[in-house]
Amino acid sequence: MTTTAHPRFAEALTALGIDAEVRAFPEATRTAAEAAAAIGCELGQIVKSLIFAADGVPVLVLMDGASRVDVAAVGRELGAARVTRADAAVVRETTGYAIGGVPPFGHRTRTRVLADRSLLAHDTVWAAAGTPHTVFPMAPGELVRHAGATVADVREHAGAAAGDHAGGHAGERQAQPPQPSER
Repeated sequence: MTTTAHPRFAEALTALGIDAEVRAFPEATRTAAEAAAAIGCELGQIVKSLIFAADGVPVLVLMDGASRVDVAAVGRELGAARVTRADAAVVRETTGYAIGGVPPFGHRTRTRVLADRSLLAHDTVWAAAGTPHTVFPMAPGELVRHAGATVADVREHAGAAAGDHAGGHAGERQAQPPQPSER
């Protein structure tokens, strides 16, 4: 393993016995599109580590870089009445990392983790290594295991009507700000 990973994440890799090939890039790989371009992989192979609040409790959702999270599906999966996107302060407080560099594990606090099933369609996925300039590859099943994630179907599906997203959370989908292609 190289030493370019964030120190907290490097410690997590060591504690888990993972010898990951952490790659650093001079330009930021803060968005999924930037990461895919730098690595030379498909957008769907990028893992976005996104923090939401489910009834006020932080939850990490691991999503492929080509998809968006369906917050109503997250709510159904967790049995939560309200799911909202966490702000930058909550992301940093919960994970210990800034938006754009949040890895799938090695966080400051332990949170519930959902991994969208779409990640399992790839042999290798790439995730942030704790900074906006670093990434690492891993088999998706291994990533899910190390993250302690529950595999779920929580991505938006093309062609779904707006009412399909609300699913008992009237207006929640419309209230969500657009999701940047963060990692």
